[in-house]
Amino acid sequence: MTVWQHIVDCLNSTGSCALVTVTQVSGSTPREAGARMVVRPDMAFFGTIGGGTLEFEAIRKASEAARIGEPAFLQQSVSLGPDLGQCCGGRAKIAIEVLTADALPAAEHLASVEAGTRTFGTYAEFSDGRVSDRQVLEQAPEDPFALEEEDGFLRSVTERFGDARQPLFLFGAGHVSKALILALAPLPFSITWIDSRADQFPGAVPANVIKVCPKDPAAVLDEAPDAAFVLVMTHSHTLDEEIMARALLGQRFGYCGVIGSKTKRARFIKRLKARGIDEGLVSSMVCPVGKTTIKSKHPAAISAGIVVDLLERVEAGRQLAASTRETLQKATRGQ
Repeated sequence: MTVWQHIVDCLNSTGSCALVTVTQVSGSTPREAGARMVVRPDMAFFGTIGGGTLEFEAIRKASEAARIGEPAFLQQSVSLGPDLGQCCGGRAKIAIEVLTADALPAAEHLASVEAGTRTFGTYAEFSDGRVSDRQVLEQAPEDPFALEEEDGFLRSVTERFGDARQPLFLFGAGHVSKALILALAPLPFSITWIDSRADQFPGAVPANVIKVCPKDPAAVLDEAPDAAFVLVMTHSHTLDEEIMARALLGQRFGYCGVIGSKTKRARFIKRLKARGIDEGLVSSMVCPVGKTTIKSKHPAAISAGIVVDLLERVEAGRQLAASTRETLQKATRGQ
């Protein structure tokens, strides 16, 4: 969600708005920490913190605070079952920050930062219970929201804005790729779409897609970041093999998949080994791709299965990273 551009638009049209942030969660909750909404005084809103009574009450309180038109920072801890009658059973902490026209220049600056980067962090101190102008950090923090308190008073807040997007290098602009691009449009992926045939691309693509039309598609992998996902579905099996060989030899990608059947997988394994590629690297190739329990050959159905598989891999990677950080932190504290 583009938080700061919505804030700019609200401040220009209504003079005030409220930024609602889920700051902390435990147990089962509708959304994760860092989920945000921008609420206008008239209860119109952008974004979601999960719907249901939790969201409705947050909108009601945020719109009331925005109507007062005074900068403020409010916090609330909610038990979804006893307090709201929701069946989730977890707890959530919510922050409501009221912004007024005085914050417009700072909001415009943050909107420009937001437009030019995937994620970024800010730091701000509290003055008279209000958030001062946010400073953009050189590196986005791991946690989406962190408050520093001293003697019962709020001292500072560090936040992360923007979606952490998984880079995906998608080779081939055929029917399945076109369906996949649309399915991934609202999801946290940053897609580089590669095909040597410029006329195969549609004229317009979603905002998270960059079209690339090189003479040598496989060479684009040299520009891919570490841990990027590589998904190959070109018009040529020979080209598929060339790209996959280069991806596997790179030994730095989080996922290397090529569309095809079990028969294609067997042939590719034989050919890749003949190239001298280590068996361990070859075995990491994913083929067929997606959820193989889906038998439909419709491009949209195939792409749906691929999306589910990619999302599962992204979440597994983040859980592993979080577990590793926690282990390192415990080890550091034990020293």
